[in-house]
Amino acid sequence: MKPRSILLFLTFAIVSLAILCMVFPSSGIGIGGHVWHLPTIESIIAPQKQAASIEIEEELPSEELLQLNDSIAYYQYLVDSSELRIVLPEENYLNVFWEAADRAKGQDRVVRILHYGDSQIEMDHMSSQLRSYMQKTFGGGGPGLIPFRTLIPTYAVRQSTRGKLTHLSSFGDSTVVHSKGNYGPMMQSFRLYGSATADVKASTVSFVDERVKKFSRIRLLFNNIGNGIKAHVTPAPTDSNSINMQTWSLDGTGIMTWRYDSSITHFQMHVSGRADIYGILADDGSGVAVDNIPMRGCSGKQFTLVDEELLRTTYRKMDIGMIIMQFGGNTVPYMESGKKLDSYCKSIGEQIDYIHQCCPQARILFIGPSDMSTRSKGKYQTYPVIPELIDSLTAVAIRHGAAYWSIYHAMGGENTMPEWVNQGLAGKDYIHFTQHGANVMGDRLARALDNSYRLYLLKRKKETENV
Repeated sequence: MKPRSILLFLTFAIVSLAILCMVFPSSGIGIGGHVWHLPTIESIIAPQKQAASIEIEEELPSEELLQLNDSIAYYQYLVDSSELRIVLPEENYLNVFWEAADRAKGQDRVVRILHYGDSQIEMDHMSSQLRSYMQKTFGGGGPGLIPFRTLIPTYAVRQSTRGKLTHLSSFGDSTVVHSKGNYGPMMQSFRLYGSATADVKASTVSFVDERVKKFSRIRLLFNNIGNGIKAHVTPAPTDSNSINMQTWSLDGTGIMTWRYDSSITHFQMHVSGRADIYGILADDGSGVAVDNIPMRGCSGKQFTLVDEELLRTTYRKMDIGMIIMQFGGNTVPYMESGKKLDSYCKSIGEQIDYIHQCCPQARILFIGPSDMSTRSKGKYQTYPVIPELIDSLTAVAIRHGAAYWSIYHAMGGENTMPEWVNQGLAGKDYIHFTQHGANVMGDRLARALDNSYRLYLLKRKKETENV
């Protein structure tokens, strides 16, 4: 074929496609149950704007920085205006937590952060980075609260369980409707009839913080529903002299504690009786613990399924300082603006109120959905409902006395997810973070909280100097 003929053919083909794109309905054409789209001339000539950078810079523009007279103003700027800012219901909302965390080591306390979330936090995602920051800053160690039997693997600890246990859960495929709502603070429990043993070993994963890989303060949280419960912990390698049998005969919620002068990396917990086992608290020393509590498939409406008095009692025994609720992503694919969105946000407000009732001393931080992409007209684009959902969830959190952190804005905002996928920070489902991406987001959450803590310290120092 002659070059001239090839050029004419290509020109004809391009002009024909351009005309077709111009006359093709923008809403598409339905054929065989599917709606077919063609790109517009505008999208070809001026392609979709590149997604926002995934890098978050906290440095102020130089002209603004020159106007700041002290560090308080600098951190106030970060807390109020950066992409990592935490929206607060009142200016000093987190100060109660910072005070407790600062004093924990001197008071021989373990102040806990419960990090609830959907599948986005499975495997200890995000919690691990937050835990590293908290324990480096305030002391403490260990993986924190873990279920008696692990159903979802985690990098934080290695665990196996034997014995007859019935799983009771307020969420997931194994949902069991509990007439009394005795699920416990993990929104699930294991009903014990007879005896069972949990074998707990420190993580061997290289990227897990070394502080997490040891235990010196081990506790069992349970609800006695029979004639009593017995338990003992055996450190490994086995030392018969270290076995400390404990018995609990009172009805209702209880907690048993085993403490060791030096840290261990492996133990077995043997339990017998009739009880609902809510979890094992594996900590090291005093300071701050961060408990990872993933609830696959949840939208954040499980809290009111737990008996109020039970939840209040267990929270009090655990010494809770902060509760993080990271939900919303599971609702996005099925939600549109209007009644569904309003109904969901209303239910979240009810959950926040319920947690306030059960744990009035805790600060509550709600984290809404990240950017999520759906394929539209051949491109991955942010689900249309997400910006409105985030605005509504922020307003609901503030109205109900909780703080809000926007993971959507912290990762870059609209249409950022494709860039995260391209860089290996999110999976091909354009929803979930990879391990690397989860680490990035966990670090950003820690940085957001650190900005608040540094501002708290600076203001406290200034108050002291003015006395």
